[in-house]
Amino acid sequence: MDADDWRTKAGPWARATLPDGQQLDVIVTGRTRTPDGRWWFEAEAILPSRYQRADGHTQATGSPTPISVPADCIAPIPGERYDTVPTEGRAAGRQWALELLHQHLDGPSRRLHRRDCWQVRSEHELLATTEAAGFLGHPEVDACDVCRPDHALRSLTRSALSRQPWR
Repeated sequence: MDADDWRTKAGPWARATLPDGQQLDVIVTGRTRTPDGRWWFEAEAILPSRYQRADGHTQATGSPTPISVPADCIAPIPGERYDTVPTEGRAAGRQWALELLHQHLDGPSRRLHRRDCWQVRSEHELLATTEAAGFLGHPEVDACDVCRPDHALRSLTRSALSRQPWR
């Protein structure tokens, strides 16, 4: 099998920018969203390696080497299809906190915060963006007046709220 034939059977391919600025075509094997909300692409870089035959002769070959690339350092290659790439952690990017309020007054029983808001107390659950946006305007939920999650969530819902890399 020649190199061009092998390349068309592997894939999908994408162009990764390495930390030193070099670009390398890689085989995309998966997408992962980490708990901090960042997307990463799992890939295989075909790197040079040595193959030694049973008769002792050696030859240069390519060997797939697993790497992880931040989503902002990888670009799709036109003509490649990414819809079958396994995706993990869609809900891992829980950037919003829904706090349970301990009050007996006629008012909201929960408060919505940004995940990093210093006002969040210990009793809270973390929400994905779509879930948090669903609580905007709910009579039992108040938006924090310190971190103002309502401002960010409204602008996100106007843009592509559930955008996922290369869906």
